[in-house]
Amino acid sequence: MNRDLRICFVGDSFVAGEGDPRALGWSGRLTAHARSAGLALTAYNLGIRGQTSADIAARWRVECRSRLPAGIAGRLVFSFGVNDTVRTGDGIRVDVDTSVANLRAVLAAARDESWPVLMAGPPPVDDAAHNRRIADLDERFDKVCAEFGVPYIGSCHRLAADSVWMEQVRSGDGAHPGAEGYAVLAELLLPRWREWLDY
Repeated sequence: MNRDLRICFVGDSFVAGEGDPRALGWSGRLTAHARSAGLALTAYNLGIRGQTSADIAARWRVECRSRLPAGIAGRLVFSFGVNDTVRTGDGIRVDVDTSVANLRAVLAAARDESWPVLMAGPPPVDDAAHNRRIADLDERFDKVCAEFGVPYIGSCHRLAADSVWMEQVRSGDGAHPGAEGYAVLAELLLPRWREWLDY
């Protein structure tokens, strides 16, 4: 593998690690694990709180192109969807078919750029009805990623059954965990992350 390995983590507040007093989130923990194993990589956290798949689809390519120039081993990790499924007075912020179309557009563009992609599914929050919408989107995202040959790591069902994640979400802002919750998510993602990076 090219020694100049650069990875853009693109998504929402969960990518940014909102709520983690250590400011690592799951992306920082995965990066630290790879580096401790001797993998030299540069990681860019491009998570923005409150963004939907539409927001991310509109911005990610230009942001990543400047960080992943030709001649380097550029890769992408995407994670989004919770904000799409937030209920507003007019319904939900982004309907599921549009969310799926946004993901398709993102993956097609990443393929055009020849950037390998790993996708982490949207995690659960402290709201049962909202989690049902997240779980539906999670299933749809999994199928789209399979069509593109992109590894997809669903976390919604597993984290909903995890006491550490759910207790931290409840004691926080109702959506984001603290450090221990992000550590649980990072451990869930770690096997596929290591397989994807081959270390």
